[in-house]
Amino acid sequence: MTRRHVRHRPDPVALPVPEAPIDPERGGLYTATELYDTTSYADSLDARAYAWSREPKSPERARLRALHDFAIDEALDAWIDQRSIVGVMGGHAALRGDPTYLDAVRLGHELGAKHVVATGGGPGAMEAANLGAFLMSRPWGEVAGVVDRLVGVPTFLPSVQAWVAPALEVVRDVGERPQASSLGVPTWFYGHEPPNVFCDAIAKYFRNATREAILLEICDAGIVFLPGAAGTVQEVFQDACENYYALPGRAAPMVLVGRAYWTELLPVWPLLERLSHGSPMEGHVHLVDTPTDAAELLG
Repeated sequence: MTRRHVRHRPDPVALPVPEAPIDPERGGLYTATELYDTTSYADSLDARAYAWSREPKSPERARLRALHDFAIDEALDAWIDQRSIVGVMGGHAALRGDPTYLDAVRLGHELGAKHVVATGGGPGAMEAANLGAFLMSRPWGEVAGVVDRLVGVPTFLPSVQAWVAPALEVVRDVGERPQASSLGVPTWFYGHEPPNVFCDAIAKYFRNATREAILLEICDAGIVFLPGAAGTVQEVFQDACENYYALPGRAAPMVLVGRAYWTELLPVWPLLERLSHGSPMEGHVHLVDTPTDAAELLG
């Protein structure tokens, strides 16, 4: 797995697109405050962009979405330059405070000291890993206290506004941090799932296929796979494909957390291990028991 070449382009020229809530020639990644730019989530940029993406197809809308995603691609290339990126993949359904969520918080906290932690940028384990990295400079007791502030609203259903409110309060209370440690790469394809607010930068795409490929591609320091369902399994084998065909010495680590989960409940591990034999990724796939084990492997 290799980091993409950083491309540079001239300063963008804004296009007159009054019908579109997004700027198709934007020059940087999103921030949480930009996506949650109104008191009511229903009126926010994130919600408006999702609603716009669901409108009937037209050549003009398709062009604007393509231009937007290209702009995000360029901005992301620039943002990741000179940064070590490690991915954390896991289920979107993990409730705040449940064991899977806490495992992801701990993993993000331990990885964030040395890497930028990249996730799909949504709720569940993704939010948890971004939260842990966001607080990487704080002691674990303080991190656990922040989780306690969030558990009163365990999920974004039925109200995104109720779910995001305590998280935004945490971000305001933490204030400036010593370094960027958290990245989200979500998509409006799953726009019914809101982005979490603990990322230093958010690369939000319209096209999910583009977003999936790029999220895996940028994780040059490796990827940790927490227990998840179909989406996580897809990411395991999509990443395995990249590593299988990688040039010698260029495969990135793949770490599956949860021995029983990946060998019994969803027996992905036996196939992944067998696939690695004789390929560039041999010796780069790992099965561990705990998030701490995964963090130690990736250093």
